Parts: sequence; C-alpha cells; structure tokens
Amino acid sequence: MSHFAKINNSNIVTEVIVSEQDYINSGVVGDSFLWVQTSYNNSFRKNFAKVGDTWDSTKNAFIPPKPYPSWTLNETTCQWEAPSAAPAAHYKWNETDKKWELGAYD
Repeated sequence: MSHFAKINNSNIVTEVIVSEQDYINSGVVGDSFLWVQTSYNNSFRKNFAKVGDTWDSTKNAFIPPKPYPSWTLNETTCQWEAPSAAPAAHYKWNETDKKWELGAYD
C-alpha cells in the first residue's frame, strides 16, 4: 500500500489516501483528478502531502502553505523558513515585528 494525494486543477492537495497503485491506475477513484504518490517518511517529493499543500511538478515536491509573508521557501527542502533561526522551544513567530517571541505556540 502507498499514500496518494488528490490534486485539484489549482495544484492544491484536497485529499490523501492509502491505496494500491493498481487501484489508482484503474480510474475507480476518479480519473478527472491527478493522483500523485507521496512518501510518509519524506523519501521522495520533499514532504509528505497534507490537505492544503501545493503540488509543484517542476520541483517534484509538495509544499506546505506559507505561514507568514516574511518567510521564504528553502528550494532544497521545500519548507518555509523564518528570516531568522528559531531559538529554543516555547517561542512563536511575531510577523508584525518579524522576530521570535517567548510564549506558547498558536
């Protein structure tokens, strides 16, 4: 069994299922959608697909939603990175001041 992400016409993941490749290929799950295999342990396609992620066929990667406007995409990992490294645990990002603050996560 493998994991597959259902991609809509805007390249957004709308569903993730566990299925056999033959079942996906049969068209039973709806051939009007694109189904892309995803890796639970991130061994390919950079990140495990989640509902709301974007499928980028050029990068061959699933990219999570951008958490803050100031963050940039790491092209190698396809993960969003803050303008500065996160300190120890119990910090959260303050987008207004563009810095990490001590406190519980949202």
